[in-house]
Amino acid sequence: MSFQVPESLRPLRDKVRRFVEDRVYPVEDVLEARDERARRTLGELMAAAKAEGLWALGHPRRIGGQGLPFMDYVYINEVIGRSEHAMSALGTHSLQDSLMLDRHASPEWREKYLRPLVEGEIFPSFAMTEPDVASSDPTQLRTCAELRGEEWILNGHKWFTTGAHRAAYTTVMARTEEAAPPHRAFSMIIVPTDAPGYRILRDVAVMGRCEGHCEVILDGVRVPAGNLLGPRGEGFRIAQERLGPGRIFHCMRWLGQAQRAFELMCERALSRTAFGGPLSEKQLIQQMIFESAAEIEACRLLTLKAAHALDRGDQARVEIGLIKVVGARMLHNVIDRAIQVYGAKGLTEDTPLERMYRHARYGRIYDGPDEVHVVAVARRILREFEKGRGWDFGLR
Repeated sequence: MSFQVPESLRPLRDKVRRFVEDRVYPVEDVLEARDERARRTLGELMAAAKAEGLWALGHPRRIGGQGLPFMDYVYINEVIGRSEHAMSALGTHSLQDSLMLDRHASPEWREKYLRPLVEGEIFPSFAMTEPDVASSDPTQLRTCAELRGEEWILNGHKWFTTGAHRAAYTTVMARTEEAAPPHRAFSMIIVPTDAPGYRILRDVAVMGRCEGHCEVILDGVRVPAGNLLGPRGEGFRIAQERLGPGRIFHCMRWLGQAQRAFELMCERALSRTAFGGPLSEKQLIQQMIFESAAEIEACRLLTLKAAHALDRGDQARVEIGLIKVVGARMLHNVIDRAIQVYGAKGLTEDTPLERMYRHARYGRIYDGPDEVHVVAVARRILREFEKGRGWDFGLR
């Protein structure tokens, strides 16, 4: 197994990187504003991506994408990740939701949402976490849905429903079964955001910025019975199916962010003079560069190993749990060092590092906090020892 980017993929990967650096970087500040100008600019980027053949690269052809194989798309995600706005600009933001609809939605909802979703005409949102319970243990979720006749009636309180402010619909995780084991008691239900009783309370300010992490009330929302995704009680299975590849995509994008921060750090070290010479000659700065390079390389290999395992059909739960924790730590550490090398300027909006640092801190919480993954991975490894098999650190 090689971890090199396939030669056949390099031209496309280079083209995506040029698009991100030449087109997305210059308008990141505009896109941050989330106003009419931002929406217009994003629309222009999306049109340009389509014109250049870079749109929806990882989506299957049968639903309107370009059908890149999983591993090829993993390598592409590494350069998409260099800007958090590139996901929307290149149409990759909807992949997890598009696949979920394709696999589990009724024909009606596939027809209504799937093609417009892949085309970027509408946006999705996903509601799982809640403000009043520890969502690291999602069996505690209180949002419920009751089937009455041919309608689901939903009541609950969600937050970090990212993108709900512009979404056409929200996929809601809700308790639908009372006499079932905890992990068979929840289902996924499609809720149009214009349904009566669906109300956005606020865009939650996260570390001082409002970025579309919405708090949502579901007050007697009624939707047709056919809005159920998959069978009743299969919410956790569908969520895991959605999150497994998603965590690998997250980690590859984190690597792209970290590489961008690393480049900025090295450029600053070479150009900034202090105490009689460039920062690059100071041993403490050299140590920061060494530590960052080592962490990026190690995390990249670990992430690609997890992706290869998943690609060949393994659930790769240990590998994915490892990269979720290690990747988030790596991203935080590298950006933190880059800010330190920049000094006061790194804390301002004059560089992308301030924005990247906030997003890096989110990474240790969303898709499950680090502590949950640490415990789950350790337990799985220890079970192998209990069975007398030990743990093979080779490419299993």
